[in-house]
Amino acid sequence: MTRSHLAKALTGVAVAATAALALAGCSGAGAGSAGKSGGTLNVLMVNNPQMVDLQKLTADNFTKQTGIKVNYTVLPEDSLRDKASQEFSSQAGQYDVATISNYEVPFYSKNGWLLSLSDNVAKDADFKQSDILKPIQDALTGSDGKIYAEPFYGESSMLYYRADVFKQLGLTMPANPTWDQVAQLADQVKQKEQGMAGICLRGQPGWGQMVAPLTTVVNTMGGTWFDNDWNAQVSGEGFTKALNFYVNLVKKDGESGAPQAGYTECLNDMTQGKAAMWYDATAAAGSLEASDSPVKGKIGYAPAPVDQTESSGWLYSWAWGIEKASKNQANAEKFIEWASGPKYAELVAQKYGWAEVPPGTRTSLYENPDYQKGAAAFYKQVQTAIDSAKPNDPGTQKRPAPGIQFVAIPEFASLGTDASQQFSDAIAGKTSVDATIKAVQAEAQKVGDKYKK
Repeated sequence: MTRSHLAKALTGVAVAATAALALAGCSGAGAGSAGKSGGTLNVLMVNNPQMVDLQKLTADNFTKQTGIKVNYTVLPEDSLRDKASQEFSSQAGQYDVATISNYEVPFYSKNGWLLSLSDNVAKDADFKQSDILKPIQDALTGSDGKIYAEPFYGESSMLYYRADVFKQLGLTMPANPTWDQVAQLADQVKQKEQGMAGICLRGQPGWGQMVAPLTTVVNTMGGTWFDNDWNAQVSGEGFTKALNFYVNLVKKDGESGAPQAGYTECLNDMTQGKAAMWYDATAAAGSLEASDSPVKGKIGYAPAPVDQTESSGWLYSWAWGIEKASKNQANAEKFIEWASGPKYAELVAQKYGWAEVPPGTRTSLYENPDYQKGAAAFYKQVQTAIDSAKPNDPGTQKRPAPGIQFVAIPEFASLGTDASQQFSDAIAGKTSVDATIKAVQAEAQKVGDKYKK
């Protein structure tokens, strides 16, 4: 759910492009089990590198096997979300399939905008629905218990740290660190290691930028955006504690230029040796351990830091959903069975290597010896993070909508983005945390009032 949480999704600035490609799938995964069917599909898709791989692979696979041609409209994340919202809410039928996430699924499905995948895709024996990691499947399931999207990849969040620097300074990362312990370690590094930030945390405005990690801190410190009756809780004790902690930690021991630092900037700082720790998406591990990474083999991995909860990692998935108004539903289902099927990982590995396989979707991937070898440094930690995520119960109190690093309601995109600008200003010293809390509480209550019975 972030401005591309995923390790290689460093775009967000790419230009929208439309590509008509003849795509075809590998054998199995349900694609083509009934032979060639022909036809055309229109797919609306986010523009990250894993999706680019998908485009490259389709002509010689999916289309070749099924005869189904796929016309892609490829957009940056923000534009993709706007376009998908317009398309699915109007049920215009211009697109058959779109990349959506676990942020959209709860209210898209409730509004009747998505075709249920429970009766066909999920029941396809070759697709192996039971192989999908349970937290990811649950996050893509509607309130009626039906599955409305299938994951292309998934992620949680974790703490990265420079194991070599910690060893040199005589510091030890706890197996399950608390935020207070992380703050103490960050301060020690900042004092002892010249030119290195103790930690990098997103300060860049955006509901998918700063608000993502911050909200996980809010959850574990006892706060929430709304209580179960839709009363805004931004001014509550837990939220106030978390925001003060986050802002103070970044200002004291964080990265240079924190108010403008997002996922990409922190990844760069970590890669270039400018930060000793970084809390962010699990998918970043692939970039840090890439063959050309200066810090390959120097990174340690720890669970998302906690305070009052046992775990605090977020949960996110880019997934395939079918528009209810699609006139090509059968072909759309075949496409999803291929693109999210178990054989697709093998195809990607064959063409690009195991490091390029979309992560965080299937148990079989994490049990695969070849994948374990290629991702030996981090795969166990990533799987554990995803398995321990609790999107329906991420904090210490009940809440009215699912989501860990977001609230799964349409209004949160606007609320979170507006709030994040004020949070970022607090980091920059342009306003106080108290003034920010007061202003955002009022905005949040306006949203909550819409949902009160």
